[in-house]
Amino acid sequence: MKKIFFVSILMVSGFINAQNFQGMAVYESKTSTSDMTSNFRGNREITPEMQKQIEERMKAMFEKTFVLTFDKNASTYVEEEKIEAAGQQGGFRMMSSMMGGGGTHYKNVKEKIFSVDKEFAGKEFLVQDSLPKLDWKLSGETKQIGNYMCFKATAVRPVSQSDFRNFRRKKEDEKKEEVKQEETKTEEKKQDRNTNFMDQWEVPKEIVVTAWYTPDIPINQGPENYWGLPGLILEVSDGKTVILCSKIVINPKEKKEIKAPKKGKLVTQSEYDKIVAEKMEEWREMGRQGGGNFRMGR
Repeated sequence: MKKIFFVSILMVSGFINAQNFQGMAVYESKTSTSDMTSNFRGNREITPEMQKQIEERMKAMFEKTFVLTFDKNASTYVEEEKIEAAGQQGGFRMMSSMMGGGGTHYKNVKEKIFSVDKEFAGKEFLVQDSLPKLDWKLSGETKQIGNYMCFKATAVRPVSQSDFRNFRRKKEDEKKEEVKQEETKTEEKKQDRNTNFMDQWEVPKEIVVTAWYTPDIPINQGPENYWGLPGLILEVSDGKTVILCSKIVINPKEKKEIKAPKKGKLVTQSEYDKIVAEKMEEWREMGRQGGGNFRMGR
C-alpha cells in the first residue's frame, strides 16, 4: 500500500510540474441557519406553513456549489449559477445582498494576494488585499475524503465583520431574562412594532477553523481564502459553515483562464468591512425609526 501511495503522489507531482498543469475541484458549502430561522418561531403572525417555507428558502440560500480552478500558483473560486426560485423576493433578496452576492474569488499563493468582486446593497466592489496568513496547527489525525487520504489542521482566525454567515443571536443571562419577562411584557407589546431585527445579532471576534488537506495533491490551495497547507484543502469547518469537496479533476480537457476580476470600486478588505459596518449601523437606525429605503449612499 505504501508503494502504491508513493507512486500516486509521484504521478500527481509529475502532472503539477508540467507547464500547462491545471486542476478543478467542486465544493459544496452549507451554512447552518438554525439561529436565523428560530427568530420567526413563536411569532403569532407566522403560520406553521409560512415557517416551513422560510426555513426551506433560507436553507436553499445558504447551500451553494463552488468550482475551484487552480494551477501551481493561482486559483479562482466561483459559485455555480442557480435559477432563482419563484417567490424568492423581498426580504430574501435583501438578505442575499447582505451576504455579499456572488463573484470571482481569485488568489495567488506565489504573490500572496487575493481579489474578489462583491455586490453589497446595490453597489459593486473589488476587494484586493494580502492573503491572510493562518497559524496552522498540523495534526496526525487522518480521514478519507473520496479517494484521498486527508490530514487535519486547525487555526484560529479573526472574523470579518462583513461575513454575515457567522452572525449569531446575542446571548443573555437566562435567569435575569426570566425575572424581567413578566415585568416587561406590557412594555414589550407597546414597543414590538419598533423592535429592530438587526439589534438581536452579533458577529464573533474570532473562530476556530478545522481543515482537511491531502498531500496526494501537493498544491497550496483551497476554497475561498484558505491556503498555506502542504496539500489541497478538501474540507473546511468555518464557524457555522462547512465546505466539502465533492469532485476533483486533474488536467481537465478544457482548460479555463485563471485571472483576477477587474470590475468594481477598488477597496482593501478593511475598507470594505468599514463600508459594510457603517451601512449596517445606518440600517439599524432606520429600523429603530420604523422605516426607510435600503440604498447605498453616494
